[in-house]
Amino acid sequence: MIGLIQRVKEAAVRIEDRLVSSIGRGILLFLAVEKEDDEIKADQMIDKILRCRIFPDENGKMNRSLLDINGELLIVPEFTLAGEFLKGKRPTFHHAAPPEEGKKLFDYLVERAKSKHGLVKKGCFGANMTVYLINEGPVSFWIRT
Repeated sequence: MIGLIQRVKEAAVRIEDRLVSSIGRGILLFLAVEKEDDEIKADQMIDKILRCRIFPDENGKMNRSLLDINGELLIVPEFTLAGEFLKGKRPTFHHAAPPEEGKKLFDYLVERAKSKHGLVKKGCFGANMTVYLINEGPVSFWIRT
């Protein structure tokens, strides 16, 4: 499972002209599910994201988590994170989970996140989305479980 997290002032997902989800201050998580992933890896991913200390404390040091600041979480499926350029100029996605498996684990991770932290929104699996964000910092991290 691959996650790209960004600390944001705000973020939103639109499909065509329709607003699907939006959050204020928090974390935008782009998530790719790989073939070998399971619920254990999903649990590890969400625990790490909810507790990673990427928000500043009163001294300006990254010492506070999403839970500490009561921030929001927007989870966006992005299978392209599992892509690789092994040969040539076109990516291969042989590590990405098949769509039905990917959706199942994506939905599982979203529900686990909601059960641990109520301020969770999501993108739409399999849709062509437009993602808007204001990155705070900028602060971005790549996480793999």
